[in-house]
Amino acid sequence: MKLNRASIKNTADWQGYDLPSFDLEKVAKATIEAPVWLHMGAGNIFRMFPAAVHQDLLQNGTVDRGITVCECYDEEIVPRIFAPHDNLTIAVTLKADGTVNKKVVASISEAITASVQKERLIGIFTSPSLQMVSFTITEKGYSVADPLDQKSMMGYVVTGLLARYKTAVPPLALVSMDNCSKNGDVLKAAVVKVAEAWIKEGLAEKGFMDYIHKLAFPWSMIDKITPRPTEETAKLLKETGFEDSEIIITTKETWVSSFVMAEECQYLVIEDTFPNGRPPLEKAGVFFTDRKTVEKAEKMKVCTCLNPIHTALAIAGCLLGYPTMSETIKDKALYNWVKKMALKEAMPVVSDPKILNPKEFLEDVLERRIPNPFMKDTPQRIALDTSQKVPIRFGETIKLRRKQTLPEDELEAIPFFFALWARYLTELDDNLNPMPIESDPRAAEMLEHLRPPYNLKQFFSDTTLFGCDLYKNNAILANKATKYFEELNAGKNAVKQTINKYWA
Repeated sequence: MKLNRASIKNTADWQGYDLPSFDLEKVAKATIEAPVWLHMGAGNIFRMFPAAVHQDLLQNGTVDRGITVCECYDEEIVPRIFAPHDNLTIAVTLKADGTVNKKVVASISEAITASVQKERLIGIFTSPSLQMVSFTITEKGYSVADPLDQKSMMGYVVTGLLARYKTAVPPLALVSMDNCSKNGDVLKAAVVKVAEAWIKEGLAEKGFMDYIHKLAFPWSMIDKITPRPTEETAKLLKETGFEDSEIIITTKETWVSSFVMAEECQYLVIEDTFPNGRPPLEKAGVFFTDRKTVEKAEKMKVCTCLNPIHTALAIAGCLLGYPTMSETIKDKALYNWVKKMALKEAMPVVSDPKILNPKEFLEDVLERRIPNPFMKDTPQRIALDTSQKVPIRFGETIKLRRKQTLPEDELEAIPFFFALWARYLTELDDNLNPMPIESDPRAAEMLEHLRPPYNLKQFFSDTTLFGCDLYKNNAILANKATKYFEELNAGKNAVKQTINKYWA
């Protein structure tokens, strides 16, 4: 079994795979002639989530055109992965119950590289039929080092927008689907920065900025764990007779294959602002709503139901030597701890978006998502840059509780995390073996406070680390965190013993 359009017509060979039933050639022809959706960033999350969702619409005849994807950063992906497989992808859903779903995604009708096919990219941007340009380029993709660099991601985007403006084609929506706060504003700021520089240098006329401000930059919240391809999954596919499961590492160290793999749960919430219309993705499970609701959905995830749990378990997992996040949450005491943190301490001030039920979302996280043995994410990876995460993931909850005058002495799980994080920063695991802290921009200054003699007062006083003053309200939180730290730091195996003491 080879992954290409000819091969998948032999349906008898593809037992156990969900195959597309629509006319791939007809859809591709229509897409190239009148594109509706251009996506920037040909990575795994796009192939596994937005592209798979759009396939559902093609399958039931709701839409008649696919997606065009453009890669700007790692252009090897297109000739090495998309072209040999006729733009097809095998989406492998690894479910928490141990079952696996295999689906051939054929909604990507065209795949191009920005540098080689720049004229085609401009042609897509200037098409009156184009309704949205979406992005999965990671947060760093929106940084603009040189606004005059026309071969950067934002340079290509603004080139396309300038051509659309000159062609007098209606404005459209540019939709960031990256996991960063207020992502629509982040994208708009990058586009505006480049456009302003071009106008200043005479590369665009002043009226171009008026056009930029007529475009829509919706906010969105996306959530789906999509790790890089693994040999375990490749072997699983080979056992079905599939021959194209090679994992490629590009010169830019991107791990890609003909298949992508992910968990079952997925959420995409988008602000419904589209000047030139949009695909009806709500018919395939995407939520369209107002900006305020998108913000609430993001805060629910980031401040209560997922991100704080991830961070807390990662720090504990590093100290206790658990190899994966799924192994970490199997520790009953750790499970009890993070559940109380989310359900009892953060949930009373949760940002409830209504379109998603916070308690059901939390249950998915605790019972299915993090425990999923197929998700091989490590505590070490999740623990990177923790200083940048704590103010939002924990500090916002404390500030909201104070605003609602909820008793501070009720909090136990959150100050326990602060103490555990301090213990982690001593650079020794629970067996007192060296455990260097890596990749945190504030590591050096934090470590100064967490080496003997420990300066806990200075550490717990830093509002930029915790997002709030732990010494406010009679120093209840600071005193609790200090007490917990002393127990966690009492010697070999003190971390495990203290966790069990309070949470087993």
